[in-house]
Amino acid sequence: MSAQFRFPRFFVTTPAPCPYIPGRIERKVFTELSGDHATEMNDALGRIGFRRSQGVAYRPSCADCTACISVRVVAKEFRPNASQRKLIRRHADLDITACKPWTTEEQFALLRRYLAARHPGGGMAEMDELDFADMVEQTPVDTLVVEYREPAVDGRPGRLVGACLTDHQADGLSMVYSFFEPDEDVRQGLGTFIILDHILRAARSDMDYVYLGYWVEQSPRMQYKTRYQPLERLGPGGWTRMATPAAGVVGAAPARADMVVAAE
Repeated sequence: MSAQFRFPRFFVTTPAPCPYIPGRIERKVFTELSGDHATEMNDALGRIGFRRSQGVAYRPSCADCTACISVRVVAKEFRPNASQRKLIRRHADLDITACKPWTTEEQFALLRRYLAARHPGGGMAEMDELDFADMVEQTPVDTLVVEYREPAVDGRPGRLVGACLTDHQADGLSMVYSFFEPDEDVRQGLGTFIILDHILRAARSDMDYVYLGYWVEQSPRMQYKTRYQPLERLGPGGWTRMATPAAGVVGAAPARADMVVAAE
């Protein structure tokens, strides 16, 4: 094992407004993923709460705040509930393909529609084709793009309605960023279905976990992650099970189709 892998250099970002809790300031610690052991480093850092963005692994390192909690689904023990099973059946006709991490015009067009409808004015709203290519293609680890298409017509591939940039780690799948057709009249619940598909995909491949990024209890848009049980959270003592949310409490609201796993 190289000295670079054993002793990575870490850096800290400049403080900036927190995107999850108004009035708070965020800061991240990060390190470069490069060299022959980039995959091993990414796996090791992923198990202690880091996320990947292109050639960088990062995690929150905020002063006086520990609200961002890493969470992962225990894939082999996951059993979809009634509404989730209904959603799986609704989208059973989709053609799902794991592709190499290369971008296409069709993917970018779908991303633009998704961002314009669901996240106008967000941090990615001004992303151009080169930015998108960098996000997908600049990866030093085992990465794929999972595409979700309508059924083929006359032997031609059907319309692309969803995609997810996904890292294949030693102990599971890490969902980096997903986007999908925002028109509810076309397909309902695609964001939820993409997560369900990754959990079932991991279980079929004998993988232990699906990493969903960070969960913030004070952020309503993060609560959808608690609906995928059993769910584990990373704390000072390591990974522990999160309690199943009860009806009528935070996190127990019906699934929203616009929720998406991102590089948080």
